[in-house]
Amino acid sequence: MPGFLQVAYCYFFSSQVRRSIVYGDQPRNRLDLYLPINTNGPKPVVVFVTGGAWIIGYKAWGSLLGLQLAERDIIVACVDYRNFPQGTISDMVKDVSQGVSFVCNLIDRFGGDPNRIYLMGQSAGAHISACVLLEQAIKESRGESTTWSVSQIKAYFGLSGGYNLFNLVDHFHNRGLYRSIFLSIMEGEGSFEQFSPEVRIKDPRNREAASLLPPIKLFHGTSDYSIPSDASINIVEALKGVGAEAEVILYEGKSHTDLFLQDPLRGGKDDLFDHVVSVIHAGDEEALAKDASAPPRKRLVPEILLRLARHISPF
Repeated sequence: MPGFLQVAYCYFFSSQVRRSIVYGDQPRNRLDLYLPINTNGPKPVVVFVTGGAWIIGYKAWGSLLGLQLAERDIIVACVDYRNFPQGTISDMVKDVSQGVSFVCNLIDRFGGDPNRIYLMGQSAGAHISACVLLEQAIKESRGESTTWSVSQIKAYFGLSGGYNLFNLVDHFHNRGLYRSIFLSIMEGEGSFEQFSPEVRIKDPRNREAASLLPPIKLFHGTSDYSIPSDASINIVEALKGVGAEAEVILYEGKSHTDLFLQDPLRGGKDDLFDHVVSVIHAGDEEALAKDASAPPRKRLVPEILLRLARHISPF
């Protein structure tokens, strides 16, 4: 709560946050923009899709990441989408794709560089955004008309995601996301292949689509019991098997929420954050120099509370 209150204050009152920009005609078709104070020149952009078990996702969950990346002169667009039961997986994929399209086509109005856009998702958001990216590549490989291009995405970052529904349905059932609910979210077992990027990328018919994908970097904690780290390891192997550029970085002993929540609230040095920033700023010597001299991030929560939260968190 001490950390959340500080972040919430910035979310609602900071002039750097533009909340609930409309990108589509559905009730949840809104996105938040986190803008750097420095407005000199076009900025790189991260489109971020939050997690929430496909049920409780909300764009504000990305506010801590958005505020911290904005400090490094990176614009962040946190895309909201319909959750279950308001929508099912195809609605979520459609919404996020529409949000990405909005950013690709209009982010220059907000000081963003349309040639430096990165897609990022966490947990369920990593799954949805991976589905969006692969579906877009498949459409382009087939010559279908689209409103944005996968070539505009310079890299994809996936945090603690699951990419093979066949491997997750029983695991989630045992963790409390019961099979009947999960099947309803995913539109039945017959849709598992369509919404399992790991399975879909192995289809020989999608070989050309694989060649269109940007570099893919996945991050996962080895003590993640919500979505085991094998989920990221397996899809990276599948991607490499079809010639895509992919990498998985494992964090020993980290849980499902450590990488996205506890570590950023802890402040100081954060290997995942530094890695993402270094990829985005690669080739920009001025930005890299600023990163090297940036002060340590502020601690928002006492360590004893973070350790307590880790023990009682259901994730």
